[in-house]
Amino acid sequence: MIAIVTSTPSPILSASQLATLAELGEERTANVGDVLFRVGDTTYPFIAIIEGEVAILDAAGNEIVRHGASRFLGEMNLLTGQTVFLTAIVTAPLRYVALGRDALRSLLFEDGLLSELVLATFTARREALQRVQGIGVEIVGPHTSEPTMRMVEFARSNRLVFTWRDEAVEGVALPLVRLPGGAELQAPTTGQVMRALGIGLELAPREDVDLLIVGGGPAGLGAAVYGASEGLSTLVVESTALGGQAGSSRRIENYLGFPAGITGAELTGRAVAQARKFSARTATPYRALALEPGNGRHVVRLEDDREIAARAVVLATGAQYRRLPIADLADYEGLTVFFAAGPPEAQLCGASRVAVVGGGNSAGQAAVWLARGGAIVTLLHRRADLRETMSDYLIRELERYGIAVRPRSEVAALHGEGGRLDAVTLSTGERLPFSFLFLFLGAHPCTDWLEDAVARDRDGFLLTGPAAGAEHLLETDVPGVFAAGDVRSGSTKRCATAVGEGAMAVQFVHAHLGSHPAQGDQTSQGTNRRGVAMR
Repeated sequence: MIAIVTSTPSPILSASQLATLAELGEERTANVGDVLFRVGDTTYPFIAIIEGEVAILDAAGNEIVRHGASRFLGEMNLLTGQTVFLTAIVTAPLRYVALGRDALRSLLFEDGLLSELVLATFTARREALQRVQGIGVEIVGPHTSEPTMRMVEFARSNRLVFTWRDEAVEGVALPLVRLPGGAELQAPTTGQVMRALGIGLELAPREDVDLLIVGGGPAGLGAAVYGASEGLSTLVVESTALGGQAGSSRRIENYLGFPAGITGAELTGRAVAQARKFSARTATPYRALALEPGNGRHVVRLEDDREIAARAVVLATGAQYRRLPIADLADYEGLTVFFAAGPPEAQLCGASRVAVVGGGNSAGQAAVWLARGGAIVTLLHRRADLRETMSDYLIRELERYGIAVRPRSEVAALHGEGGRLDAVTLSTGERLPFSFLFLFLGAHPCTDWLEDAVARDRDGFLLTGPAAGAEHLLETDVPGVFAAGDVRSGSTKRCATAVGEGAMAVQFVHAHLGSHPAQGDQTSQGTNRRGVAMR
């Protein structure tokens, strides 16, 4: 018997909250031994216990935790729709309230206190489960397999509960992915895995919307909330994970309205729930391949032979992590070199020597998170003064947690065997012992797919406003195509700024649509402000 999540919040519902749930839900009873939901189920209700007790088990039958009177069951998959990966069995005669997923979502939108309690608890439970082997999706394949490592990184970025078995499998196309309930997929695409788990929205071959948002980070989600809430049919497409880089931030301390700070995962979860409240649709993972501007509707072509026709487009594709220019870096990635610091990595690194490379806020947040988990952390950055790139509050946190800071330090070589890091060599020739490396080196804008459809600066960021000869501040040189967040040239690379730009972009979308009323599907060829032909 094991108890792995008893240290996470299992809060008690107040009498008034139980009464509210009872009004909206259905009161039920269950006997000892009854199963409320099991591994592999496609859905289950929100369960609030009035009397009795329920044990939560993993797929092997190991007990994880028990919940009693006035407590509730569930974690993030109840909101996302992901396939169930735990079993709930009654251990004492039970009387409870069952509330369907849609009804729960509606209630959370209306009841702020209950929403705060449930979302925080679900997030904490998900993070606790991510630290445990043998729960959720199982990915099998060696670290030498590129498709396996792409799947592992995808699972990490989407904050799935998963176990990776770093081993070869004879006669099987890699990776082998085992789903909760026993189904197996050989060499699946990330989209196939998401949809098999019940998470991913499958798009029709062609979709027509008022507003298409390419990118599901803070800017994209900000645009989705404001666009959908103001009556626009809104679709968000994202190639990896909703939340973007901000979704992997351990704690954002300087976000307005959260004096105690908020994790990137929780902020993202709230934003996605809010967007869906207003009927915005989110589709992931779908990678954008091309933008074909038109006079009435712009067409964005996606992988899997999908296309979206939209009256207006917001480009919020953000940026990809930069990599160290080291030949054997890939041999260590996913094993001892990481690009984000989540609960599994924190548990892996406890009491080990860890280097965090980078001088921005993301690097500072990761260093503090890892140090709080017991790692011995050194921050390596290439500038002379960390204050040039990092917020002052984070610099104070580095000092508080005893994190060593080394300026003018660049990693030139890695040392180890079988993907297990032993040490790094700096560009000065100095060798330092580290078991794990976390890279936060800035990012390259995700705009290559646009080619010459939209004007970019010399670094690939999208030009907007006067720099693009555009009418509106966030509009590109293609009328009706806007840019927001990190992908925009000259933007401030901060989470709150990205959200604000996403919201502001919708204001300009309305102005554009007001001067270009819908007149059917007009996709005839025209030109953008540079004279480049548009479809």
